[in-house]
Parts: sequence; structure tokens; C-alpha cells
Amino acid sequence: MRILITGAQGQLAGEFRHQLEKSSVHQLTALTRAQLNITDAPMVADALSRFRPEVVINCAAYNHVDNAEKDFDTALRVNAVGVRNLAAACRKNNALMVHYSTDYVFDGTKEEFYTEEDQPHPISKYGESKLAGERVLADEMDNFLLFRVSWVFGPGTQNFLYKLSEWAKKNAALKVVCDQISVPTYTADIVNGTMAALEKGLRGIYHLTNSGYASRYEVARYYFEKLGLSTMLLPVDSDYFPSPAKRPYFSAMSNAKLSALLEYTIPDWQDAVDRFIRATREK
Repeated sequence: MRILITGAQGQLAGEFRHQLEKSSVHQLTALTRAQLNITDAPMVADALSRFRPEVVINCAAYNHVDNAEKDFDTALRVNAVGVRNLAAACRKNNALMVHYSTDYVFDGTKEEFYTEEDQPHPISKYGESKLAGERVLADEMDNFLLFRVSWVFGPGTQNFLYKLSEWAKKNAALKVVCDQISVPTYTADIVNGTMAALEKGLRGIYHLTNSGYASRYEVARYYFEKLGLSTMLLPVDSDYFPSPAKRPYFSAMSNAKLSALLEYTIPDWQDAVDRFIRATREK
């Protein structure tokens, strides 16, 4: 396939590049924001006209959850207007569009796994902007794959595990919230699931997460134990760290629908963390 990836400098795009650039199976073009600003409709149209991709994987996103509360216009421009621009250009060029949303489109009140059939109800401006992106994608075209992901981690600095490692270097004890629960999801497994879905010819909305669920505190405990760190971890409520944006209490999503269609079980989040640590140590 001829694949075009947006947001080439992000952690998810980096994993796609890591896995696909060493393969001769696909023709890959990865563009940075400077090379392709998805909020610029003429720029998007020109890029798709020049590169003629069969698949566009949109890894460009506004992910600053708290900043979105005061800068909603920017969040909406990237997460919705940018998606509309890509979808319109994909439709014109007969390209499949792959896009990623978030568990934050849900309010966290269900207290069991969210499925693709549940109605979104975001409680933050960030969640609103991502839901708007979902809706404009579905309005613009039918030829799409939309994956909701959660608590994404991988190589890079924009994830919870990296921040934990940095905080541990400076503190003998850390307080970590215990009342936010979801599914840590490894970029390697997102890439694997995406490529498998493309090979199966899937279309529509799916939840693409690792299996299981955990609180931020449980993730930190597991991660530090595997690293052999002696840093003390203390559970606290979210109110201990006041923030502009509300986070869902329990936003874990079920990957059962996608797993059944792909005919394999997506690994548990603990297994994903183990593999991430091994990969980090091997570098």
C-alpha cells in the first residue's frame, strides 16, 4: 500500500515509522506539521494530490487536555477541522482514512467497559474536540477506520511512563491519582492492530486498546516494580491535583469487538509495559 502519515514527529507516528520503514511491503510517506498542516485545507488537498496515497493515517492531534479548556479553538481546529480537511481530500482521491480518537469522549459514569455501541458524552473540552472530529469524519466519508485509544505510551516524552521516570529521578516519594481508571495502551500494539485491520479490510469505529484496566496509581506501581525502583508511591484522589479539565473516573474500553474480527487477543497492558521496558533497555 501507499501510506501517508501525518504528525510524523509524534509518538504514534514514530512507532509506525519504526515498524514500516524497515519493511519493503509498503510505500511510506511521513509528513511533519511543517510539511503538512492538516488545518490548512489547500495544503492538505495538494499533499494528497501529489503523493496519491491509498491510505492516510492521521497521527496529527491536539492532545493537551488541560490547555484545551482555555484554548478550545485550537483544539477544535486540529481535532475537528483538520480531520474534515483530510477526510474531504481522502474522499476526493479515493483514499482510506485512518483516524484516532480517545476514551475521553466518554464521561466515565458507566462503571463497566465502554463498547462501540455506547453513546459518547465528554466532560472536557478536549473530549468535545475529539468527538467533533469523529462526527465530521463520519459526515464526510464512509471509507474510514476510526480507532478509540487510551493512555497511549511508547518511545518519546509525551506519555505517563516517561513522566513517572522523570519524576522518580527527583523525588523519593510520589503521589499518584488512584481514581482515574482506564487502559494503558502501547503504541506498538496500536500499530499492529491498525495494520491487521487494514489487511482484514475493516471499516468503521473500533476500540483499540490493550486488555485489562488499571488506575494511574496501579500503573505506576507496576512500572516501578518492573524497573526495580524504590520510589515510594502514595495513592491520592484527583482533587489533590486540581486541574482545569475534568477526567473520567472509569473510561476503560472493551477491545472485544476488534479482537474477534482480527482473530487474536490483544495483549494485557502489563505485558505491553514489560515489552516497552525491554525495548527501552535494548536501545
